[in-house]
Amino acid sequence: REPRRSSHSPLLKQLVTMKFLFVAATAIATASAFTTSPATFTTSVPKVGGVSDVFSNEGNAHRNRRSTIVMDGKANAIRDRITTVNNTKKITSAMKLVAAAKVRRAQDAVLATRPFSETLQSVFGGLINRLGGEAADLPLLTQREVNKVTLVSITGDRGLCGGYNSFMIKKTEARFKELSAQGIECDLILIGKKGISYFTRREYPIRATYECTQNPDSKQALSISEEIINSFLAGETDAVELLYTKFLSLISSTPSVRTLVPFSASEISQKGDEVFQLTSENGDFGVERKELEVAEPQDFPNDMIFEQDPLQIVNSILPLYLNGQILRTLQESVASELAARMQSMQSASDNAGALSKRLSQEYNRARQASVTQELLEIVSGAAALD
Repeated sequence: REPRRSSHSPLLKQLVTMKFLFVAATAIATASAFTTSPATFTTSVPKVGGVSDVFSNEGNAHRNRRSTIVMDGKANAIRDRITTVNNTKKITSAMKLVAAAKVRRAQDAVLATRPFSETLQSVFGGLINRLGGEAADLPLLTQREVNKVTLVSITGDRGLCGGYNSFMIKKTEARFKELSAQGIECDLILIGKKGISYFTRREYPIRATYECTQNPDSKQALSISEEIINSFLAGETDAVELLYTKFLSLISSTPSVRTLVPFSASEISQKGDEVFQLTSENGDFGVERKELEVAEPQDFPNDMIFEQDPLQIVNSILPLYLNGQILRTLQESVASELAARMQSMQSASDNAGALSKRLSQEYNRARQASVTQELLEIVSGAAALD
């Protein structure tokens, strides 16, 4: 008798085949989760002597880790931003060193003009002592009723120097409003592109404009002093006030106001001077200021005969004195601007370093999260096989 064949035999074969295919697909999927990239896993085979080279390929694995483990866009964006911040830090550090070199050059320029200023002050003091009260009749020494004042404001041509330009502009505006409130008419002589652009847009009365270069010279100072003297002698203004930034140190500068014209004979002959010197100690920049004594008036005997009238000599010295004072204030203002730029670039470099450190921490957290996520996926795939 033939055994009876089961009617479920084809169905069982089909189920077995499907189960085998499912197990094979699961095994292939699990194997694909274990990437063969050396950046993700490193395999080591112990040598005969029992010494393992587990860490032999550590350097290569670390170099390739960034492109295999960190695959999310957030980490890549953070990495790009870290590179940008570090590049910015290099630029600001270089700009600080450039500003420091220019401050030293401005210091040398001040020292170079000092002998001329001392000689001029000495000769002027001797002539004033010789003339006595006769010098008061000179036009540039004559005090008159003030109905109109010209303000000479010195700002910079460029930015990236902290509050240097804004402080000077605010000081000029405040002085303009103060004089206007007293019923005194005012106009402006502007030195520097920042001040020119600001006051031009606001339609202030402007007499003349000049650029403030990084290396002021006597030619530039001469053109400014000629404009001031011509305006005063022509009666177009009764007084000229100079607003500039007094250089105190690398971290401190003060907006100052002084009267240029008319001159004061006692101030010219009795006012001392001071010079600054840029120093460096332990990698930090500093400034030393030195007070200079008043130049002794030159002695002119009573029997000395002058080829020209002493009044004419004094009248010729006064424009030279004004030229020297303007040149000196321009140099001091440039030094203040460069010092402010040094501080701004130092602050920018410090902020860039702090930002780079914080972004590096965020990048490391993102990378660790990505590694953890991959490990969880591998463990989940392995658990699915059990």
